[in-house]
Amino acid sequence: MNNEALYRSRLTNLADAVASLQSDSSIALGMAMSQPPALLEALAARAQAGDIDGVKVYYFHAEAFLRKSLLRYSLMGRIVPHCMFLGAPERELIRLGEADGNRKVVYFVPNSFSQSPRLFAEHIPVDTMLVMVSPMDRNGYFTFGTNNDYTSGVARAARRLIVEVNPNMPRVFGDSLLHVSEVDAIVESDHPLPELTPKPADDLDRRIGAQIAELVPDGACLQMGIGALPNAVCSALAGHRHLGIHTELLTPGLVELIESGVADNSRKTINRGKSVFTFAMGDRHMYEFLNDNPALESYPVHYINDPYTISRNDNVISVNSTIEMDLTGACNSEHVNGHQYSASGGQLDFVRGAYASRGGKSIIAFHSTAGKDRVSKIVARLAGPVTTPRTDTHLVVTEYGVANLKGLSSTERATALIRLAHPEVRESLTEQARTLHLL
Repeated sequence: MNNEALYRSRLTNLADAVASLQSDSSIALGMAMSQPPALLEALAARAQAGDIDGVKVYYFHAEAFLRKSLLRYSLMGRIVPHCMFLGAPERELIRLGEADGNRKVVYFVPNSFSQSPRLFAEHIPVDTMLVMVSPMDRNGYFTFGTNNDYTSGVARAARRLIVEVNPNMPRVFGDSLLHVSEVDAIVESDHPLPELTPKPADDLDRRIGAQIAELVPDGACLQMGIGALPNAVCSALAGHRHLGIHTELLTPGLVELIESGVADNSRKTINRGKSVFTFAMGDRHMYEFLNDNPALESYPVHYINDPYTISRNDNVISVNSTIEMDLTGACNSEHVNGHQYSASGGQLDFVRGAYASRGGKSIIAFHSTAGKDRVSKIVARLAGPVTTPRTDTHLVVTEYGVANLKGLSSTERATALIRLAHPEVRESLTEQARTLHLL
């Protein structure tokens, strides 16, 4: 059977595609932009009708398609979210559950992003994987498009794989191919991908971005997160040359560096000449830039986020943020007010990988305060778990300067971090540091 005939033989309608999904089964979803809208709506309709119950759904990063379908509060119980990275949709479900007699509706699965493929392979048996892919080429290959991460591995480990083919999903190079023979069922849809528009950078973002840019040499290899601050860093790098990109997340800010010629990947040791990533989130322009572009490649997260892989490039610059940092340099990047707020993600992977790189620098950057200056992000003690240990923290940047914590005593660390805190809390932090015998 040729590829076209094989495609037609597995092409089905939405009702038939989800008819095989059973109560009390385990389903994995593609991450973020690869969550398949038509399949999710069809499955939500079955749950709404009471046809299925107790379905465990495993995923990272719920974006618009998932939020509007399976993550409706009315479906909780029939759909049991097992989330590996909490976001606004899960926080809203938790709030509704608390108001509804403290009902438990969301189940968080602690994890390390780089280990997530192994987590699925060895510890979370998946009955069915649902994912959106780019259209098939003449050789019978789809691509995983915006999302390689754990998606490509779980797609092959699941007992059944159902794909939603969407012409708006970019065709991406690298280790992103999926052959039609590997697929059990195919549906087709035509939905624009969700677009993320971070809030504009403010003066503090630009001040911090400028300080970070001074730490970046020409020829460095970048990892950035998403948001106003990382975009401000990318803007501040406009005058640099020969930068490389090896990043967990590809963002519009990084794409601007590629398009402008600032990032040409010419000095990378591995994947030379290529910008590599494991998932992408951004706007329509970025998705169009990704499509059929051989200068960009995606790879599974166990490759991209492996600290050893990261360290093989020289001068890796990793820029991440945190919710709070204590006076010894330990970071809580996932808890707020005693509750899970996000997850550890790949922060520690890149903190360790960047510092292990020859000439590399791991940077934790953040505004010194939150809540309109009411809450200091530099604290005496963390209010949540340690995401990045104090022994791994390298460079810290706030609007008040830069501190290199490597080689400092606990007293010197506390002194340096108090200088990076908002002036109105420095006296209080100093007193607390004395109480903790740091000063």
